[in-house]
Amino acid sequence: MEMFGQNVFNQAVMRERLPKAVFKTLKKTIDEGLPLDPSIADVVATAMKEWAVERGATHFTHWFQPMTGITAEKHDSFLSPAEGGALMEFSGKELVKGEPDASSFPSGGLRATFEARGYTAWDCTSPAFLREEAGVVTLCIPTAFCSYTGEVLDKKTPLLRSMQALSTQALRVLRLFGNTTATRVISTVGAEQEYFLIDKSFYEKRPDLMMAGRTLFGAMSSKGQELEDHYFGTIKERVLAYMKEVNEELWKLGVTAKTQHNEVAPGQFEIAPIFENTNIATDHNQMVMETLKKVATRHGLVCLLHEKPFAGVNGSGKHNNWSMSSNDGQNLLEPGHTPHDNAQFLTFLMATIKAVDTYAGLLRATCASAGNDHRLGANEAPPAIMSIFLGDQLAEILDQIVAGAEKSSTKAGEMKVGVSTLPALPMDATDRNRTSPFAFTGNKFELRMLGSSFSISGPNIVINTIIAEVLKGFADKLEKSKNFDADLEKLLQETAKKHQRVVFNGNNYSDEWVQEAKKRGLLNIPNTPEAQKQLITKEAVAVFAAHNVFSEKEIHARYEIVIEQYVKTLNIEALTMIDMANHSIIPAAVEYATIVASSINAVSAVSAKLNVSTQQGLLEELCDKLAATSAGVKALEAALEAALAIADLEEQAAAFRAEVYTKMQDLRNNADGLEKVIAAKYWPLPTYREMLFQL
Repeated sequence: MEMFGQNVFNQAVMRERLPKAVFKTLKKTIDEGLPLDPSIADVVATAMKEWAVERGATHFTHWFQPMTGITAEKHDSFLSPAEGGALMEFSGKELVKGEPDASSFPSGGLRATFEARGYTAWDCTSPAFLREEAGVVTLCIPTAFCSYTGEVLDKKTPLLRSMQALSTQALRVLRLFGNTTATRVISTVGAEQEYFLIDKSFYEKRPDLMMAGRTLFGAMSSKGQELEDHYFGTIKERVLAYMKEVNEELWKLGVTAKTQHNEVAPGQFEIAPIFENTNIATDHNQMVMETLKKVATRHGLVCLLHEKPFAGVNGSGKHNNWSMSSNDGQNLLEPGHTPHDNAQFLTFLMATIKAVDTYAGLLRATCASAGNDHRLGANEAPPAIMSIFLGDQLAEILDQIVAGAEKSSTKAGEMKVGVSTLPALPMDATDRNRTSPFAFTGNKFELRMLGSSFSISGPNIVINTIIAEVLKGFADKLEKSKNFDADLEKLLQETAKKHQRVVFNGNNYSDEWVQEAKKRGLLNIPNTPEAQKQLITKEAVAVFAAHNVFSEKEIHARYEIVIEQYVKTLNIEALTMIDMANHSIIPAAVEYATIVASSINAVSAVSAKLNVSTQQGLLEELCDKLAATSAGVKALEAALEAALAIADLEEQAAAFRAEVYTKMQDLRNNADGLEKVIAAKYWPLPTYREMLFQL
């Protein structure tokens, strides 16, 4: 209790340090989303500076989240000259606004490279915090980031806009149900984070891990995850010591790290927090990823957040558990004991179903990346077809709504396991579905498609916006109603009939579902270049503009950024593969082939009668695989050169996917074949066995 939040300038600290009137004004802004009163900035800044300096801080930074997917910061000291000495000062102006150089951040054409001015703006809804590193304490102030002309250059601003849009439309619907006490609706998120750990000594010998975050070469070890003995297994001492320090660091930052366990793949783990306001949860997830990586180095480890660092074993995702709550204490996705007659719940549920079906392409786009392309559709991730799992109870209610029949709800009951000393367990009304992209799990939806390295802002921007759009349509109709109950029932029935196609409670990994989804008319988008086109459809541009989340110019810039990132990622991977093949793998194969050939000559020189067929067979296999690997390098070089020569970014991304990516896979297959025949002492790279099992 003493540790938790000790490095956070939270409301408890503000209540203690700020004048009552100032605290009351600021709290109203934070709790109710009211405009910030600029007159209180100086008072807050002084209190924040004094609190930070007391804890050893000498510098502050506006901590923001540009389109790079990671956080950014520029440090300034509190130092101000004064009559031959110096003072520690921090003004309201410095708190509210910063001016980092924006020229080198992705802008998607919003700014010319030589146009450097950009601004950071204090986000008072997310508390400032202290970061302690190498004996240095820095005050970090969460901020938004925009260009000189006002367009957003970050992931936070559109998230805040989407939360505001959702609140506005959800309140309209709540008023129709007679709720007069709620003044705000907040989306909430709990982000489960998966990651890998490997020994730092192995990482430093793998250029692919250092450059690309994943193994571009590597044959499977004799054991992988097939025995299913790692999942929820006993945590090794070295890892447990690491997790302990991660928890302590996060608790100091007010991150409610709650759950930790071994994941499915060897060397893979998960950490999960408790639900929070989406804006704060997004900031906290960035802190989680930074902390996982930072603490790992102290333990001689490296934390890998790539979606598929090891081909052949499970990759890492991030489960985005999303819900919405009113500030008078209601979870709007709580079914209650009798969900069939909970009209308010059914309205918000149906809005979610319609939103996911109508804007499935947008949700798919926001989960697409070069890294996640290796994972979506594999055993650990849902496929690239958006569908909703409701479970038996809600699916039955949905059928009843469609049919207009008498409504009832399946009761949960108790589960008895047949051992007298064990308690009877309350049975849930429905099971969970680990294969579903968008699964209802009690009082929330779990979007399971995110990659482990993602900022959770993008998916939540989309979820908030598309549900706000559907709620707006509901409110527009029902506010004109003269018979609310009858018109609501009609609206829910029409919605259910039209959008029930997106509900699927079966195995999303099955081939049968792919065919069934096609019959239903659901999108199946296999890769990132195709998926990202969904960002700039006429419908997507319209819904973002309607709720002031993105202007048309801003969303087109976003599209250009993500496509450019895709191309750059594959370019880096391809160049790294070529470098590793030419400077490590091929020379090792040549050396070993020479040794084998020398062995044949040496043995044959002793006696022509001696059998050297084993060595000759090995040499033949080596030479064949070596030739294939060398040819694979040349093929990849040619494909890369051709792709880079394409001027149009969209066409270039398609070429990288169709040609460069394919040649990378071919080269890997041939080089991995070499690993299987070259003696261990001559193989230049740490193997899967070493990296995955030596923790």
